[in-house]
Amino acid sequence: MSTREYDLIVIGAGPVGENVADRAVRGGLTAAIVESELVGGECSYWACMPSKALLRAPAALRAARDVGGAAEAVSGGVDVAAVLARRDRMVHDYQDTSQVEWLQGAGIDLVRGHGRLSAEREVTVEAADGSTTVLRARHAVAVCTGSAALLPDIPGLEDAAPWTSREATGVRNVPSSLVVLGGGVVGVEMATAFAAFGSEVTVIARSSLLSGLEDFAGEAVGKALTAAGATVRTGVGVTGVQRAGNEVTVSLDDGSTVRAEEILVATGRVPRTEDVGLEVVGQKAGAWIEVDDTLRVPGSDWLYAVGDVNHRALLTHQGKYQARVAGDVIARRAGSGDVDTSAWGPLAATADHTAVPQVVFTDPEVAAVGHTEASARAAGIEVQVVDYDLSWVAGASTHSDRYEGMSRAVIDTERRVLVGATFVGPDVAELLHAATIAIVGEVPLERLWHAVPAYPTVSEVWLRWLESAGL
Repeated sequence: MSTREYDLIVIGAGPVGENVADRAVRGGLTAAIVESELVGGECSYWACMPSKALLRAPAALRAARDVGGAAEAVSGGVDVAAVLARRDRMVHDYQDTSQVEWLQGAGIDLVRGHGRLSAEREVTVEAADGSTTVLRARHAVAVCTGSAALLPDIPGLEDAAPWTSREATGVRNVPSSLVVLGGGVVGVEMATAFAAFGSEVTVIARSSLLSGLEDFAGEAVGKALTAAGATVRTGVGVTGVQRAGNEVTVSLDDGSTVRAEEILVATGRVPRTEDVGLEVVGQKAGAWIEVDDTLRVPGSDWLYAVGDVNHRALLTHQGKYQARVAGDVIARRAGSGDVDTSAWGPLAATADHTAVPQVVFTDPEVAAVGHTEASARAAGIEVQVVDYDLSWVAGASTHSDRYEGMSRAVIDTERRVLVGATFVGPDVAELLHAATIAIVGEVPLERLWHAVPAYPTVSEVWLRWLESAGL
């Protein structure tokens, strides 16, 4: 057994852990990062990147078919083999060599193996060969182990060998039929992809699709899935699952059944904290970890939990934002004399409270940030809601011959600022950051009036929103 000492030890080498370590090293500290799988984590190999690789080709094909001149040149459907090959390139054939090289270039040491808290400021790492290394931190330990797919307690489900997002994004042989449990982001994105690949897809959701967003977003996605040949069942629950050979039978609480070759479970996430030694420091194993706005665990002056594990916002970009804050906080609290931190800004993560941007890469795309109408009213905000059909904007007609889209602005009438925005339509992800800036910056509507959108672009919806709001 060997022992090493660093200023910071990070458990988990996904994007969040990488960013915590990188910011701390930039702040003059030494850091080691512990990883039992691939450096780059869930997002790089099993979630964000491969899922978007699967979705991009169908989206590009649909876009071409919606534009005269391009539509006439398009024949045939998606080349599934080519899509999967592109996915493999995107994930570097599930090799993390380039990510390891990045760590080395950033001055971060990598320790392979499963890391567990074993004492205050101490992590014991068990390697694949059974050897152990003890890492001691002079200043901080950050738990950045992310989350995993939730497997609900449904009779027979575990024995049916269900897919999670990992199996779906890493698919090698596209099934002839697929039943998707869950109407959230993962469920509808994978339903979109596999419907485009030719699978007979059935989506089963206990509530509505994309229930945390504006109602019209889920309705539009459901309509598009149905048009693509999928079956969407909402308002029903699953009472049992049974596999017999190459067929899965799903029993529903309305007495009906659905049969498919494979079943994908996309019903939520659980923290990867079951086996990281939390009980050693008085935390509950397998639970989400509570933190303050500096990402530090209350009652501790050395333990941090960053990204999905703290359950503040289960999105890669928000986790990386938290990581930048946490790394800077750790460096400043360590008081490194090698780096001047006097010019650093406020060290607190606040954007993951009410200004979280999110894109759902379905057909149509959904992009949202901040409050929905319902959440704003629940928060006690007096709001004006402005809805505008995106197809009415001149830029929509140049973008597509069959443009369909909708948008909503949620305005705080007392402060005269935007507090929420939702867009549904082709390529609306590119509209989102402007809304994020307006919300985070609390830009008054009267000032936004002077931010003139270019013509003819879909961004002209901003002018239409302001006009509708009375400016």
